[in-house]
Amino acid sequence: MRIAVTGSIATDHLMVFPGRFADQLLPDRLAHLSLSFLVDDLEVRRGGVAANIAFGLGGLGLSPLLVGAVGADFAEYEVWLKEHGVDTSGVRVCAQRQTARFVCITDQDANQIAAFYAGAMATARDIDLAALFTATHRPDLVLVSPDDPEAMLRHTAACRALDIPFAADPSQQLARLDGEQTRALVQGATYLFTNAYEAALLAERTGWSHQQVLDRV
Repeated sequence: MRIAVTGSIATDHLMVFPGRFADQLLPDRLAHLSLSFLVDDLEVRRGGVAANIAFGLGGLGLSPLLVGAVGADFAEYEVWLKEHGVDTSGVRVCAQRQTARFVCITDQDANQIAAFYAGAMATARDIDLAALFTATHRPDLVLVSPDDPEAMLRHTAACRALDIPFAADPSQQLARLDGEQTRALVQGATYLFTNAYEAALLAERTGWSHQQVLDRV
């Protein structure tokens, strides 16, 4: 089975602060917050939703097609993905931006302060699945995972136009989608990936009941 996985490709920078964030906060100074934490540990990991999924599928011997946008700093990551069975011919390189980056500090109480830099991911909206699938093998299934919101909507529309089954995974991007966009994203999906909280949020955002959500995928 040939699967194309669209979505984010990123580098994760994970740090650990040995203290508590709460101990550094002054209630009467929160309007002018300025803090820096000396961390004890840093892990740099290859990440991104689509890249992680493609890596897993590659390990199962499925040779997935990864579709997403990256920066000029992607070369080492790309070699690693290829070595693990991932087809990266669907990856768009934007020379003017860095690959998306997630930076997170976790304290000893497991509280987190994080930032996500979209970077090159914002250009994923320029990827044309129809042209890509003409140049490569037509997939049996397209997984539309969290990505630039406009890219996600373009990809699901392309799958419907091309009559290719797709799985919709709106996940954390539900926070960026309005009701009309959310309905457009999941309408006609063969599969819908979500958790209990996101399912409730999806129902609220679309105005559909849980059963109506199921009826539309």
